[in-house]
Amino acid sequence: MIALIDYGAGNVRSVHKALETIGAAVERVETPTPLEAADKIVLPGVGAFGDCIDSLRAMGLVAPIHRAVEDGVPFLGICVGMQVLFEEGEEMGLHKGLGLLPGRVVRFPDSIVDQGRKIPHTGWNQIEETQETELLVGIPDGAWAYFNHAYYCRPIPEHTIARTQYGIAFASAVRREDVYGIQFHPEKSQVVGLKILQNFVEGV
Repeated sequence: MIALIDYGAGNVRSVHKALETIGAAVERVETPTPLEAADKIVLPGVGAFGDCIDSLRAMGLVAPIHRAVEDGVPFLGICVGMQVLFEEGEEMGLHKGLGLLPGRVVRFPDSIVDQGRKIPHTGWNQIEETQETELLVGIPDGAWAYFNHAYYCRPIPEHTIARTQYGIAFASAVRREDVYGIQFHPEKSQVVGLKILQNFVEGV
């Protein structure tokens, strides 16, 4: 069973449909109890870092998420769901994240605007694998995925499994043991996104 965390602001419906498209059994989770029975956990994300982590705390999900990860349950964070895996985020003030990955989430520098780029980074861009992982099996270098974010993650280098260029090179996918994060939206990334979700469900 794939536990899909619904904290009220994520793109839950689209992610749910994408997971069902690849044949996954999905249960939307709004309380701690279902996480205890989950085979894998997905945290989608739309909105701000602080709102996401505040909602997880209010729902009593932070400690159960930590217990599941400690028990080796594979976890996938998507977009803001990836960002809150980190220790801190700077969006609309400084906020503590889940702390499952060392590092901070910061805003794209204004210097990229001088290069003719807009903030937020919205639309299709390419991902380049930097480490071989089960999550990216069958995904060619330069594959296109859909992004929508003004802040990006600064992990430690060994946790970066893919990067993307947008004025700067930033981590677009990360991994620490059984914890994975992807900055792009797989539910909007067509064949590439479905393949990554399938890899998480069947291969991780």
